[in-house]
Amino acid sequence: MSILPEAQTKAILQKVIALSTADDTYVQIDGVTRGNVRFARNDVSTAGVVDNTDLQVQVAFGTKTGTATINQFDDASLERVVRRAEALARLAPENPEYMPPIDPETYVSTSTFSQATANIDAAYRAKVASDSIQPCKAANLVAAGYLEDAAGFTTFLNSKGAYGYQTSTSSDYTCTVRTEAGTGSGWVGHNVQDVTTFNAADDVAIAMRKAAASADARALEPGKYTVILEPAAAAGLVGFMLNFFDARSADEGRSFLSKAGGGNKIGEQVFGPEVTIFSDPTYDGAAALPWDNEGMARKRLPIVENGVVKSLMYSRYWAKKQGTTADAGPGNIIMVGGDKSTAEMIRTTERGILVSRTWYIRLVDPQTVLLTGLTRDGTFYIENGEIKYPVKNFRFNESPVIMLNNVEELGRSVRVQADEGGPIMVLPPMKLRDFTFTSLSDAV
Repeated sequence: MSILPEAQTKAILQKVIALSTADDTYVQIDGVTRGNVRFARNDVSTAGVVDNTDLQVQVAFGTKTGTATINQFDDASLERVVRRAEALARLAPENPEYMPPIDPETYVSTSTFSQATANIDAAYRAKVASDSIQPCKAANLVAAGYLEDAAGFTTFLNSKGAYGYQTSTSSDYTCTVRTEAGTGSGWVGHNVQDVTTFNAADDVAIAMRKAAASADARALEPGKYTVILEPAAAAGLVGFMLNFFDARSADEGRSFLSKAGGGNKIGEQVFGPEVTIFSDPTYDGAAALPWDNEGMARKRLPIVENGVVKSLMYSRYWAKKQGTTADAGPGNIIMVGGDKSTAEMIRTTERGILVSRTWYIRLVDPQTVLLTGLTRDGTFYIENGEIKYPVKNFRFNESPVIMLNNVEELGRSVRVQADEGGPIMVLPPMKLRDFTFTSLSDAV
């Protein structure tokens, strides 16, 4: 089991700090047990559990740093990993941007652990697979999907005494449902910290409806349309844009948040007034670790308020260089929405396109965050408040910056799947005008 007791891990961390002869030392232990089940063509294909615990040591002599990792914790192994990190540091070049470890900080309490998720076993995973496969078999549809659950801990200590220990859990489920002929496709994804809020049978029913409804799609002329992006469809675009909320790239003129003549756009109206984005490690249903990867304490951080940029991410080095303070990197991204469901937004749409999912998103122009990508797994034409028929998938060329200046309505925000290792995201469905589709795609 990879969740080691706090007292045991703290003793290991203290041993490593005591062994180090470097000027600065940072030690982190991460342990996780990951279980999974994969199914395809209405049958389970693989399943398993992986258990791993790693210790990472980073040391510095002046501004020369070295890092080494190990997964054994006896005294001889601990000394070996420290000496390896020190040897690498002595060989390394000087790093002019090196910042020493932080001083101890006080962390807020965040609820990142669910016993129900930690208790997931092979029988639970088999039931999720069965609840996904059996309804599809009965409806002559074909299911393929993946469930991964994780329970673990992270803890760190540095040579200045900053320390933290936290347990966490998560569960990721995705399922793609196709018609037997392969002409219709539906998809659903669910990311939760507490699996008591997840039901595979409910989720797969959504994918089944979209698969059946999207068969025999009609071609629609590319162009600018009012669209409703479901949260999963919006996530890839908004997440891509938020990667540019970096103060250094903006200050150096490499970002859409760079000001002509120098500086950045903090305090300027960049998006429509409907757009408010923030980070909060205590957010209910999307809680995050109370510290970032340097041990800096996370707090509620306004990012965009009513379309005005409120903050950018300053590394400690760049904050010092610019004479300002650094904020901890966000563990979650929350976009404020409204009260309506996607279905309710459809009912108020005269003409438009419903996009279930976007994929294969690539950057075209970093100065405008112009992105290109494709729709998939259910794209539908809306007329007079009703879904009329499925349409062939589109390639789009759109900037999320422009997109978030064309907001007509935002629905109820929900937790969505984020990129692996990225922050948790909570996003609303979005009704947007003048979304640009450039060509058709025959893929479903």
